[in-house]
Amino acid sequence: MTPVLAASTLTDWIDAQGISWLPEWGPVVLAAVVHVILLLTFFGLPAGIFIWAERKVSARIQDRLGPTRVGGRFGWLQSLADGVKLLQKEDLAPADSDKFLFRLAPYIVIVAAFCAFMFLPFSNGWTAVAMDCGLFVALAVLSLEVLGVVIAGYSSGSKWSLFGGMREAAQMVSYEVPLGLTAVIPVVVAGTMNLNDIGNMQQGMIWNWFVFQNPFTFLAFFVFFVATLASNKRAPFDLAEAESELVAGFITEYSGFRWSLFFLGEYAAMFFVSALGVVLFLGGWWTGIAPLDNWFVSIGESCWMGDYIVRVIGMKIFLVKSAILVCVQIWVRWTLPRLRIDQVMTTCLKYLVPIACFLFLGVVLYPLILVTVLGRTTLLPGSGVAMGERVPVPVVEAHDFHPEPGDVAAETVAAPQEEEH
Repeated sequence: MTPVLAASTLTDWIDAQGISWLPEWGPVVLAAVVHVILLLTFFGLPAGIFIWAERKVSARIQDRLGPTRVGGRFGWLQSLADGVKLLQKEDLAPADSDKFLFRLAPYIVIVAAFCAFMFLPFSNGWTAVAMDCGLFVALAVLSLEVLGVVIAGYSSGSKWSLFGGMREAAQMVSYEVPLGLTAVIPVVVAGTMNLNDIGNMQQGMIWNWFVFQNPFTFLAFFVFFVATLASNKRAPFDLAEAESELVAGFITEYSGFRWSLFFLGEYAAMFFVSALGVVLFLGGWWTGIAPLDNWFVSIGESCWMGDYIVRVIGMKIFLVKSAILVCVQIWVRWTLPRLRIDQVMTTCLKYLVPIACFLFLGVVLYPLILVTVLGRTTLLPGSGVAMGERVPVPVVEAHDFHPEPGDVAAETVAAPQEEEH
């Protein structure tokens, strides 16, 4: 019997059990429900943990006594108390606001952040929606978050909220350019936008990670990280909120549950972009120690439910790496001062965009120069897998080829075979 947690999808497991009483659409609906529940767990639970971590890290960095003295053991009760308080607060809408858009905006933010998780692999093969263009769709869905921020600022009927929404629109649209360019750089190295394939290509020693593939991917990781800080409205790029200038920016008029949705969406997006950076640059769910990874794989091949055990281990490694990057984002917030809006735009347009373009051009030309000079696509022999050999090209056998009548492409392919005979 195939273990349910080791099956590639829930529908495959149901088919393997021979369950006949379910309707034709039953396995698909059941699989969708299970995937949504699992994603909600990974969407909400890490966000709550990182809210707690934000308090603790900020307290240690700035010597704040409150988060280190209250809230039960390790202060976990403080975040719980804040959640209960937000749920009890009255849900208000300003008299001059557009009531429908005002109430709709936080749900756009939360849905955009949640849907991006559907394309994120948490371990080898553990993806809610596996797509060959998963990276492109994930970034496209996540970018819809700015729409909710702009609507929140516009519909609040407050000039401070409007200024915050306008700042976020300018900031997000600008920083999506270096973010997209640096996210494409690992795609050039891997030859695919399938996040699961990109993660598996970094198996082996730590120098197989894409961040160490060449100098251009190394620098691209840091540009990517800075761009994600701006896309998440994290300090020093939190001009959309800017309490010292705009009261609280686009969330000035929000309270209670709807305010908490913006808060939850921000921390969930922090985890997502950190996890995306881990998949693209930092080896995904592999430790970077080849003997240890090979031992994990051998477990999966030698024991019952071994595939499930290997994926759970890989998921834990993946979550630890992502959590470290989130902690770095928190560290940066409580260390650096907020920039002015002109400095934010200058950093993007005059520095990050040209640097990202240079890195993209460099990562394209780098293997071509090495092939011309050294005859290989790696600087040192055996340092990583050569480009062009990473993605296997499917070979169509002659007996598997069945041309359709009138298919011009099929006739073109079949013609040489007839000449050989």
